[in-house]
Parts: sequence; C-alpha cells; structure tokens
Amino acid sequence: MTITEVQPHTDDAANLPDPKSHAPSRWGPKLWAILFVAGLAMFLDALDVSMVGVALPSIGAELGLETSSLQWIVNGYILGYGGLLLLGGRMADLLGRRQVFLTALVVFGLASLVGGLVDNEALLIASRIVKGVAAAFTAPAALSIITTTFKEGHDRNKALSIFTVFGATGYASGLIASGLLTSVDWRLTFFAPVVVVTGVIIAAFFVVPRNAERERGGIDFAGATTLTGGMLAAVYTIVTAPETGFTPVVITTTVAAVVLLGAFFVIENKVAHPLVRLSIFKVKSIVRANLAALAIFGSYISFQTIVSLYLQNTLQWEPIQMALALAPAGIIVAFLSPVAGKFIDRYGTKSMIIASMGSFVLGYLWFILRGGSAQPNYFADYLPSFLLLGLGFAIGFSAVMVQATEGIADDEQGLASGLVQTSGQIGGAVVLAIVTGLISGGVATGIGQYTPGLYFVEIVAVVGLIASATALLTRRQAAVEPA
Repeated sequence: MTITEVQPHTDDAANLPDPKSHAPSRWGPKLWAILFVAGLAMFLDALDVSMVGVALPSIGAELGLETSSLQWIVNGYILGYGGLLLLGGRMADLLGRRQVFLTALVVFGLASLVGGLVDNEALLIASRIVKGVAAAFTAPAALSIITTTFKEGHDRNKALSIFTVFGATGYASGLIASGLLTSVDWRLTFFAPVVVVTGVIIAAFFVVPRNAERERGGIDFAGATTLTGGMLAAVYTIVTAPETGFTPVVITTTVAAVVLLGAFFVIENKVAHPLVRLSIFKVKSIVRANLAALAIFGSYISFQTIVSLYLQNTLQWEPIQMALALAPAGIIVAFLSPVAGKFIDRYGTKSMIIASMGSFVLGYLWFILRGGSAQPNYFADYLPSFLLLGLGFAIGFSAVMVQATEGIADDEQGLASGLVQTSGQIGGAVVLAIVTGLISGGVATGIGQYTPGLYFVEIVAVVGLIASATALLTRRQAAVEPA
C-alpha cells in the first residue's frame, strides 16, 4: 500500500502539532475542541448501548419478545457496527474524516428516531442495524481524527485516555437516564440520543478541521459485503441452532457463513486496495490488542445483558434500581480514565492490558460466586463485581486503543482504528449469541437459568487474559536471547 503525505489545504490545521513529533506539547483551545467533539461520538455510542441494555426487559414485555428475539436488538446494532467498521475506517481515510463523520451522524440520529416510533419487531431490529452501520462510520472517523491530530507518545496516550472518559461518562449517564426514562416509556431511550446527535453535528461542523486527509486507493466493497454477510450468517446460526437444531435454514446459513468468510480472506489477498491489509496481523502487538478488545467487549456486553434480565425479570427490580446498581462501574471509569495515559507512559500497554483482563476475570468470578444469593446484599454481593469491571475498563480500554494504533502510518489509522473496534463489536455479537443460546429454553429457574452464560463469560475473559499474558513471555524471551 502506498503511503501518501497528508497536506492540509486550508488554515484549519495550521495550529495543530506535528503528529510525527514525540515530544509533549501544550494543547491550545483548538486541540481541546477537536478532542471534545470526537469524544462526544464515543459518548453517544456508550450512551446508546447502556440505555438499550437497561430497557430490554421493558421492550420485551410491551412487544411480547422472547430472550432470543431481544438479543437481536443488541446484536442488530453490533453486527451493523462490527460488520462495516473496517469499511467505515477505510472510507474515512479515503473520503475525508470530517465528511464521513458528519454524514454518519445524521444517519445515526434518523435511525434512532425511527426506532422509537415503530411497533414491529422486524422494523425495530432493522432500525438498530442501520444505527449500527452509522456508528461503524462515526467511530473509526472519530478515533482516527484523534490519532492523526495528536502525536504518538505522551500526547496521544493522554488524548485517548480522555477519549475513554467520554465513553465512561456516556455509559454511566445512559444507565441512569435509561432507568428514569424507561420508568416512563422505553421509547424515550431511543429519542434521547437524537438530541445528543444534533448537538454533536453542530459542534463538529465548526470544530473538525477541513484537512485534505483523503488518501489514494479504492474502496473494497466486495470485502465489506462478504465480511458483513458472513458475520450475520454465523451469528444467526449460533443463535438459532441450540433452539431449533440443524434445520435446512440453519444448515444454509452455516454454509453461507463459511463460504462468505472464506471469500473475504481470498478477496483481501487479491484486490489492489483491500479492506484489511492482512499483513498487518504480522505485528503481534496489534493481534494481542484486537484479542483483548474481543474479550473485553464480548464478555461485558453479555454480562450486562444477563444481569439486566436477572435483576429485572427474576428479582423484579425496577429499571432505575438496575441502572443505579451498574452505575458505579461507569463512574470508576470516568474517574480513573483521565490518568490512564500516565500509567501507560510508566508501565506500558502490555502490563496495563494484562491487569485489565485480570480485573475482568475477578469481577465475573465474584458475581458467579456471590450474585445468586437467596437474599443478596448489594454492597457485599454485587458492588465488588461492578467495581472490578469498572477498573478493568479504566485501565484497559485506553491501553488497547494505544497498542492497536501505535506505529501505524497516518494513511492506515482508519484501518487500525476500525480493526480494533471491529474486534470488540464482533466479539460482543458472537459471545452474546452463544450466551443467549445457553440461557434460553432451559428448565432451571432463578440464577441457575443464567449460570451457564456466566460461566462462558468467565471463560472468554480468562482466554483474553492468557492471550495478553503471552506478551510477557515474548518480552522475557527477547531479553534472554541477546544474553
């Protein structure tokens, strides 16, 4: 792939620092404004995920949806998001980050509005898929705006840690807002993001610089189509097979998944401008960062769904009680994320990611051991688990983002940003699909119904920890070999 120099054609980028310089610099109002607008996109995504998670039982009750159907409200968004993130990142590189960012925000707002107006299950899921597709373009565009604006090293680490704060704040705000709004009407959780989107669009129009960041190359629509189709077929198979067995439809989707995903890898090796330059996976640190993202999002999205269903359907908690119960996880991320950049500077991304995965493993284990108490005490049985999960996000998310984009040329920042976010979203979709199959249709009651899903969540986190820990073995071998 040809690497081209990016030259701004207006004065909007004149006061921005050189991203190739590693020395810390003083940030002016323009830099803070760019970071704020990009962070609002992260805030919006986290807000939407947490709001819908809390509202699921209410949506199911009004529309008469089973757990297997409810999970598509989450997975529809995740698949639209994860399936097209790589295309979104590539189009941000080719068409311009500002243009892609603004256009996708408009689509996101319209899809959210439609989702709040419909009464049909299929239309609701369709609106979530479209919304996820829009997020697939806003998220990598926002992240690549940051990684190409702030120079690699201290400044980028600091910017990404603040970027994480927006996500944590959105998540915590979404939980509380959803609890309040769902108590009135779950549809309000779909209308609320429209207000935020409007504000972000106005701010982005004036703040995001008009840089000439368009790179040379083509758009791999064939790769995007086969990847998205393959993932949809694979997740449908994973969700449906445990419930119906291998019916002709399931066999067809299984074959389609294998063929489409296989075609994706063939296409990426053949086309001149692939959606994913497969040689990027030769960089071990990038592979580990993507595996960590898969484990973090895959395990936590499923855990939140289990907890939401268990607390509201089994223990009969009100939505606001559920929201406030999970809020400490978001609050601890909001408080610790601003200093995550300093820890990354001091300890490195490898150690931070390992510590993060360890915290997730302990958090899920605590809930498995204590969460099913006959008369649960929130502070003793639930809060420690939620705090450990919040700690995992606080120290891990920024480290994963830094490791996934470190050392990548500007013309591939959209690819690297989209790749790591794709790993997280696809991990969320696949793990949630498996967990849904494990907790649906069983004869167990109470916490026993959800125990198989909790065990699988724990296994995913343990695998993520083991994959991250190989970084220490690699570093130890590198230190021994010269001797």
